[in-house]
This record gives sequence, structure tokens and C-alpha cells, in this order.
Amino acid sequence: MNRVAGLRWWIVALISLGTILNYLARNSLGVLAPQLKLSLHFSTAQYSYVVAAFQLAYTVMQPVCGFVIDRIGLRLGVALFALIWAGANMLHAFAGGWPSLAFFRGLLGVGESAAVPSGIKAVSEWFPAKERSVAVGYFNTGTSLGALIAPPVVVFLALRYDWRAAFVVTGALGAAWAALWYIAYRPPTEHPLLGEAERGYILDGQPPAPATRTPIAKILRQRAFWAIAIPRFLSEPAWQTFSFWIPLYLTTERGMNLKGIALFAWLPFLAADIGGLAGGYLSPLLIARFGVRLIPSRIAGIVLGAVLMIGPGLVGLAAGPGWAIGLFCVGGFAHQMISTLINTLSADVFPASTVATANGLVGMAGWTGGLIFSLIVGALADKIGYSPLFACLAVFDLIGAAVLIALIRGADAGPAKAPA
Repeated sequence: MNRVAGLRWWIVALISLGTILNYLARNSLGVLAPQLKLSLHFSTAQYSYVVAAFQLAYTVMQPVCGFVIDRIGLRLGVALFALIWAGANMLHAFAGGWPSLAFFRGLLGVGESAAVPSGIKAVSEWFPAKERSVAVGYFNTGTSLGALIAPPVVVFLALRYDWRAAFVVTGALGAAWAALWYIAYRPPTEHPLLGEAERGYILDGQPPAPATRTPIAKILRQRAFWAIAIPRFLSEPAWQTFSFWIPLYLTTERGMNLKGIALFAWLPFLAADIGGLAGGYLSPLLIARFGVRLIPSRIAGIVLGAVLMIGPGLVGLAAGPGWAIGLFCVGGFAHQMISTLINTLSADVFPASTVATANGLVGMAGWTGGLIFSLIVGALADKIGYSPLFACLAVFDLIGAAVLIALIRGADAGPAKAPA
């Protein structure tokens, strides 16, 4: 059988494609929110309940999905959860009001919560430690690429057909990817298309696997876990706000219509893609050029992203919608730089046998922060406006960077080597 050169990068491409479709389905609601509020007759506060249903299910299920995937493996586990999210997204077409929409949204959260833990586990299996931040950077682009293409794709489907068709089509794409994943994925120890030289390169660059999996209670007692989980709790509200609230903000405070949103609301997610890649390459650059150790190289990028988050915090001062979108672009770039490196830290700190569970717990912390903040936005946006709420996002990330620096000490065991 012919071997495929650089197969690990094809695996990242497959993961990224699934993440793109995952986030395309996820962000369909935010794009359609102005239309759904009119069609299904619900308020801004009730919209926040719909968002919260997804966030609550996603929050609770991330460690559960991570645990399941650590036990049954990536091939079967990811395919099953992808079919759940695809079916749930298509069921959105049958919503008759905000309660039924919230129910389907919660079911979507159950399936989609496997995306990041499984992606991080795949990277930990397929890449030596020195390449992981780059791999996560590419994998993480799927989160923003899906959000980037959502406005034009979803608006096109909604205008060409109706909003129900938008949910059906984006869900069907997820089902097709689930089949592709099940056919194509194997771990590196078993993949028939992986050459022996590349297999050796991958396995030799990974730390020895422990004889047993780390219990959840032991993970929660580790200082390194909280060094990652607390900053994730503080940073995730920004991405949730960008994903679910920017279209409503642009409509209510900047006077944009659905076509205007389709034309411009994707730009912050393009910037997010660039930020994710920049964060991935920054770490090995610091290692190669300046001899920075592995963990501090991740921290440096997170601190830089936190400083850049001041940009969207000032969106209330923007003179017009163009300037507002520009500041959201700075925020998208900054957040995905932070997200890439925080997720990479999970693979650095935890072994491959436990990393999906650990990353799921970290994700649970993050989505708890996102859920709380979305409910706050729903309760206060119509009363005080969005500007003070966006300002909070900058403060959260700066605090998160300070917490990371304070708690991560002693966790650095990484080599000061650049990717090959």
C-alpha cells in the first residue's frame, strides 16, 4: 500500500474541516438571530435563553465527551458525536418558538461539545510536542473559518430558500463529514497510510505514556489544570460574544441589515484565523530564535493576545460601524491567539491518554464563563447597551493572563527546540 507523505498534516486538515462544519452549524443561529426574533416572536432576553441552552449543554458535556473519547477512541467517538450535532442542527428547522429552538439548541450542544477535546487529543497523538502549537493553530482555524463562512452561506440559504433550509443544509454537511472521518481516521500506531519514518518521528517526539489514565479527581487537584482552566474561564466570554451577539449588536446599535451583516460580519473571523495561526507559529519562533522554553513560549503569546483584547474593549468609542468591525477584527485575532495557545497547553501538560478528559474539563470552565456572560448580555444589553459589556472582555483576558503567569510556574518541562 502506498504511504502518504506528511500524513499528520492531512489529519489536521481533516480535523479542521470537521471543525469548520461544526462552527458553521453553531454560528447559523447568531447570523439568523435578527430574522428569528421576528419570525418566532421572541425577545432579546429569550434569545439569550436559547443561546444559554446550547452553552449549558456544551459546558456540561465537554468533560463527558472527553471521557468517552478517551475510552472508546477518536474514530468511533468523533463519528458518533458528529452525527448527533448534524441531526440536532437539522431539527432546528422544526422550531416553532424559542422553547423548542432552545431544546434543539441544547441537543446541538451535546454533540458539538466533543469538537475541541477530540481535536486536541488527535493533535497529541499525531504530533511531537515541538510541533503541537502549529498543529493546534491550524486546527483552531476551523473554529473561525466556520464562523467566517457562516454569514454569507447562511444568509444566502435564508434569502434563496428560507431560514429553515439554512439549518438543514449546514446539518447535512456535518453528517457527510462524520462518514468521512470514520472511513479515514486511524491512530498513528495503526494507520496503513503512515510511513515508518514519519511514525517514528511522531512517536519519538512524544513523552512516555503513563501506565494508567489519570483520574478526574487527580486532574482537578493539579495546579497546572487551574492555571489553564481559570484563564479559559475568563477568555471564553469574548468568543461567545463574537459568535452569538455581534449580528444583533450591528443591527441594534449600528443600524446594519441582514445583507450588511453578510457582507461584513465575517471579517472578525478572518482576523481570528490569522490570529490562531500567528499564535501557533509564535511559540516555535520564540523557542528557535530566543531559546525560550516550551511553556513560557506559550505564555508569551497569551499575554500578547490579552493586551490586544483592549481593542474590542473600546468598541463603544468607534465612530461608525466600519471602525467597530475593525476593532472586532483585532479582538478576533487576539482571542484566537489566546485560544490556540491555551489549548496547546493542555496537550503539553497532560498525557495523550488523558488529554481529551482534561481538555474537556478546561472547556467546561471556559464555557461556564461564556454561559454566565451571555446571560448577563441578554439581561443588560437593552438597558445599558453593549459597549460596557464589550469593555469587560478586555479586563477578563488581562486578569486571565496574570493568573496563568502566577499558577503555571513549575509546569515547564518542555525542550527549547524548534519544529523540524
